[in-house]
Amino acid sequence: MVSKASIVGHPIHPMLIPFPIGLLVFSLIADLIYLWRGNPVWENYIAFYTLLGGIIGAAAAAIPGLIDRATLTDRAAVKVANWHARVNIVGLIIFIASFYLRTSSGPKWIISMPMLPFVLSHWRHRVIHRRISWWRIGF
Repeated sequence: MVSKASIVGHPIHPMLIPFPIGLLVFSLIADLIYLWRGNPVWENYIAFYTLLGGIIGAAAAAIPGLIDRATLTDRAAVKVANWHARVNIVGLIIFIASFYLRTSSGPKWIISMPMLPFVLSHWRHRVIHRRISWWRIGF
């Protein structure tokens, strides 16, 4: 497969994905160290900021991944890419929820997001429920 999102013939998506994977895994390790040792630095700073970096990195890696997905023509590759995207979106939502719960002021942490629970519930209803019904009939 030739990637449309590439630098000098090297696909960008595989270059970017190790960073969010490493940051998200290290965030989990930092949480486990916090539970083991009890030092709040591991939870309040190290796990928090590695989780934030992992989320931002995953979003950045998704852009060239979506560009590559849009250029696929093989049906089997499209099917695999769709599953890959779905699983990663669910995982990213879980990490975003974890990050949201770690903030001391909830949605007020980001001033422009006071309606986050409403927006997410609306998005869940509009997008996920309709996508699942389309997915079941093969679209």
